[in-house]
Amino acid sequence: MFTGIIETLGKVTALDPKGGNLDITIESTLAQDLKIDQSVAHNGVCLTVVSLTDTTYTVTAIAETLKKTNLEFLKVNDLVNLERAMILGSRLDGHIVQGHVDQTGKCTGVKEENGSWIFSFSYDAATGNPTIEKGSITIDGTSLTVVNSGTNTFDVAIIPYTYEHTRFNTYKEGTIVNLEFDVIGKYVAKLMLK
Repeated sequence: MFTGIIETLGKVTALDPKGGNLDITIESTLAQDLKIDQSVAHNGVCLTVVSLTDTTYTVTAIAETLKKTNLEFLKVNDLVNLERAMILGSRLDGHIVQGHVDQTGKCTGVKEENGSWIFSFSYDAATGNPTIEKGSITIDGTSLTVVNSGTNTFDVAIIPYTYEHTRFNTYKEGTIVNLEFDVIGKYVAKLMLK
């Protein structure tokens, strides 16, 4: 489980395809505190640490993960949002995030608004994933509040701190992002279909 509060950015230093899987090596200040078998969210995707050095660690994304996330588009030197698993008993500063990406979405616009930003996104509504006004959404692992919820579109407002300390400062129209919809909303939507 995660909170959607990004701890730091990591830099991709190597991509090693192995059959249908992809080993991803990340350079990060987190490396010195990680252990083999630990879960880390990468752009919101929960992956297991499989090897370590003092400054890097490696995770493996399976073919299914690559098909459903933006990890298949990674290149060496790309930045990724990183968050270690939450510690039970401490504050939940974001919202409950599983690290199980539901689908990708596309940035459809970026508008600067006097010191903050409004980012617009679209997604495939046929998957049945809902957004609601003032509900939670996770974009590349970042916990955010939905504004202007539509059938297959939504906006989020980004403060300067989030803009500077996550991948949001690299997004432009057309950027593909990972979306994890609110876990409670997903269960309610599923029950309403019955």
